[in-house]
Amino acid sequence: MRYRTLGRTGIKVSPYGLGALMFATSVGNSDPDDSARIIHKALDAGINLIDTADAYGDSEEVVGKALKGRRDNVVLATKVSRPLGDDPNQQGASRRWIMTAVENSLRRLRTDHIDLYQIHRPDPATDIEETLSALSDLIHSGKVRAIGTSNMPASDIVKAQWVAERRGLQRFRTEQPPYSLLSRGIEREVLPVAEHYGVGALVWGPLGQGLLTGRVRKGRRNELRRAGLFKHLNDERRLDAVERFVSLAGEAGLPPTHLAMAFTIAHPGVTSAIVGPRTMSHLDDLLAGIDVALTDDVLDRIDEIVPPGTDVGTLDQAYVPPALQQASLRRRPAGERSAA
Repeated sequence: MRYRTLGRTGIKVSPYGLGALMFATSVGNSDPDDSARIIHKALDAGINLIDTADAYGDSEEVVGKALKGRRDNVVLATKVSRPLGDDPNQQGASRRWIMTAVENSLRRLRTDHIDLYQIHRPDPATDIEETLSALSDLIHSGKVRAIGTSNMPASDIVKAQWVAERRGLQRFRTEQPPYSLLSRGIEREVLPVAEHYGVGALVWGPLGQGLLTGRVRKGRRNELRRAGLFKHLNDERRLDAVERFVSLAGEAGLPPTHLAMAFTIAHPGVTSAIVGPRTMSHLDDLLAGIDVALTDDVLDRIDEIVPPGTDVGTLDQAYVPPALQQASLRRRPAGERSAA
């Protein structure tokens, strides 16, 4: 395993990170003991980064229990800010919520510190200085080692770096954006900005939410609907691109999963790609391709299918800025729209 430096933190992490969403018993593997075996096998294979979140059901608890006796060898990452209930103050990136949420995560993870504490989604309602101030205090207290973001637009990354420098606060050291053969939009601004500021990129969704496994194909809608995957099939362009990638993988002598994963970690701005296996067989397949390196010819073919800096269709769970969700932020009041 060739480890990579996480931004400018000096922390070394594996090029594959283990995402823990599928270890939540309510949405993924219903057997915590089996999840623990998957975690142990990943660690034995050299993966040393585990990424979870307080919003992933009981994932933190499953991970915390599985890491008993092995915690010191793991770069443990978790997140805060997504809603955990109906209480409007049990979400977001306010000091009030961060200070409460971190204690809850520490307890569930059975640890006295978190290696990487991330803001799960941008919180436009909270001043970024307020967030950075709270996170800085957590670093100074030793409860958190480094801080990061997830799904943050490039402009917000720049703003946060600016505020941290001028206010003498801790800087965000990582960003966790979506990135795959189908979703390359971050190549346009997010990755260049992250590289400029020395921010490590831990990309999620490298398998396109299952579309790039090779098991999701055109003409199998009924089967996919039964598997709960139909929501991914709203855009025919995505399925068309998948067919071309499956063909390219075959020509290169690779399983589609290996093509997809090798692509994500080939970008110089990407530190690690987060994989989320639900079963041991899923993990085995991913581990088998961890040393695959794509040739320039294959990478050129990929660029022909999905040009650099572009996305194919809409990614489920992607962050949507408020200005795109609320019409009132895009429209002047009716009485002010006339030029007269």
